Amino acid sequence: MPIRLLSFLNDFEQALAADDPSPDDGSWYCERNANYHLGLARLTLRVRHGSESSKPRGAVLVQSYKLADGSQCLKATLSWAGADASAAYSVYDQPTTSWKSEARRMSAVWQAGPPPAARVETLTEGEPALAATG
Repeated sequence: MPIRLLSFLNDFEQALAADDPSPDDGSWYCERNANYHLGLARLTLRVRHGSESSKPRGAVLVQSYKLADGSQCLKATLSWAGADASAAYSVYDQPTTSWKSEARRMSAVWQAGPPPAARVETLTEGEPALAATG
């Protein structure tokens, strides 16, 4: 299954270019890296404006691995430039799995932007942990 690493990223990139052909009046500039021995691949997404330098937009990290029952799984972690949040999705190799559809779905999720950051509140000294509502 390691060969699916780059084909999945290619499908992701094609879906991205089809849905957003000229981001910010520029063009997509993507770099792919793969390590088949480790089952890892990364797609770095940038927007290029003419001959100017490119602006980072995010990345997709894909990991291929075998589950305990012997079936294959592909895990994709989506990240966005300037955002602390990331999102991870798993795709299981089943007879009904459409890899192109899964890549298109993840491309749409990435284009929608980062998930809202978790809100963490700290209590000040003397403040009740729970408040009763009536």
